[in-house]
Amino acid sequence: MERTDPTGEPPIARRASPWADTLFSALAHGAALLTLALLAGIIVSLVIGAAPAIEEFGLGFLWSSDWDPVQDKYGGLVMIYGTLMTSFIALLIAVPVSFGIALFLTELSPKWLRRPLGIAIELLAAVPSIVYGMWGLLVFGPILATFVQQPLQAAFNDVPYLGALFSGPPVGIGILAAGIILAIMIIPFIASVMRDVFEVTPPMLKESAYGLGSTTWEVVWKVVLPYTKTGVIGGIMLGLGRALGETMAVTFIIGNMNQLSSLSLFEPANSITSALANEFAEAAEGLHQSSLIYLGLVLFFITFVVLALSKVLLMQLKKREGVRT
Repeated sequence: MERTDPTGEPPIARRASPWADTLFSALAHGAALLTLALLAGIIVSLVIGAAPAIEEFGLGFLWSSDWDPVQDKYGGLVMIYGTLMTSFIALLIAVPVSFGIALFLTELSPKWLRRPLGIAIELLAAVPSIVYGMWGLLVFGPILATFVQQPLQAAFNDVPYLGALFSGPPVGIGILAAGIILAIMIIPFIASVMRDVFEVTPPMLKESAYGLGSTTWEVVWKVVLPYTKTGVIGGIMLGLGRALGETMAVTFIIGNMNQLSSLSLFEPANSITSALANEFAEAAEGLHQSSLIYLGLVLFFITFVVLALSKVLLMQLKKREGVRT
């Protein structure tokens, strides 16, 4: 007996055969499992490659500043500090600039300018990193040394702490220069994500706020940002991931010097990615190569911790939704 729905109409034929559904499900599950398998394979290979250095130096590798291939003494503190400091400077510059770009494109820009300006910003993301590095070394570095580093040294030379932060030779390379170049590189990513998530805010919410007398800033701060906070944080994490993993641009501009005698932002330094790029091809088998792989494992762990903290932050923000403050 043929089954009919309550309205008395005949049943609708299935658009897909069962074997197609089964195949699609298997492919989807396979893609997810393949991703997990690749992630596990990367972790295992890094641990195996870094095992000799882990056995030799243990966790002391993380806070040791020694890096002497001649005596087989290695420590990753200089590279870890350079990686974290340049990424921090990059975020410190890129986040407010990207927020301003996204705010202008979605709320203030005239319609005739919105599309070409948005395309121009997105094109910055297509510039190869080695071009940024060459431009930073040959063009931006001298400008930074003349118009930023020298005036900062003259202004803060006698100020405690700040004077030490801006000491060192103003030659246009170092942690500050690398951080600024990274900021320029990640601005298109963060700005594009912020612009896209700002545009999905329901117009009714914004119009209601404007109708109540809110200013543009109040609408963005109290309506748009709370509604899109997940996407905004995701965009910032995307930019941070790019900054942590960037290699060639940092290698050109950071100075590639293993020193931590001064915390000055003007001093040449090193990062995990630049150390790997400069030394891995010529590293001899043994502790040198293993220590470089150990640095790669540390970078992987730093990225994992950053992403985990962002997830925790989003969970905390979601718990506070709807709570009166």
